[in-house]
Amino acid sequence: MSKERHDTEPRYVISIAARMLDTQTYTLRYYEKVGIIAPGRSRGNVRLYSDRDIAVLQRVKSLVDDMGINLPGVEVILRMMEQMGEMQKELEQAHEELQKLHQGEEI
Repeated sequence: MSKERHDTEPRYVISIAARMLDTQTYTLRYYEKVGIIAPGRSRGNVRLYSDRDIAVLQRVKSLVDDMGINLPGVEVILRMMEQMGEMQKELEQAHEELQKLHQGEEI
């Protein structure tokens, strides 16, 4: 199983996720309602959180609790972080392509 698939595999029920994050289940339900997080669902419609979901929720908790940022601000920050991650991947791909081109010239 790849690292990415492992990170995104739904595995924690809401009570365990809440305990891991030291928060309440209703807070996690609210974050889902406002679109901050979208946990997976079991066949019985039970919320299941992945390791990646937990990491995002830890960031949200830190932004709200430690920095006093409101949820609309958190959404903007999360969206910007996601875009920056995508840009970083694109930059790395372009760098790899340039290296391949450069190596081809040396041969």
